[in-house]
Amino acid sequence: MLRQRALKVVLVLVGLLFSAAVYPVVTAVRESWQANKEDALPMMLSLYVTLGIFLLLAARNPLANRSLVAFTAWSSFAHAAVMAIQAFQIASERGELLVAVALLGIVGVALVALAPAKQSAELASAAGV
Repeated sequence: MLRQRALKVVLVLVGLLFSAAVYPVVTAVRESWQANKEDALPMMLSLYVTLGIFLLLAARNPLANRSLVAFTAWSSFAHAAVMAIQAFQIASERGELLVAVALLGIVGVALVALAPAKQSAELASAAGV
């Protein structure tokens, strides 16, 4: 019970954190349109805003949204790994990238540690009983 409550709190916090990227998305898109430059940042942030909204919805019933919790955790690890490599390649942005690596790593670890276990009925049906 305590683990499920902790997971709900983490889902809400991460959902709010990811959803807060909506302002940088709008700002970056507007600046990109004005400068006629292509930038992957608005695209990436828009994915995180969307994921944040779905995490907020998943906080109501984390067990029913196990796949979303797992996806968020493992995609956070993957994104952190890419950013860690970039931190060593782009010395001028190393500090910011390593902070983001740490934050995404914390998100991934928290979600994996608190991820809801399969229900015994799901295990039995998966085994064909």
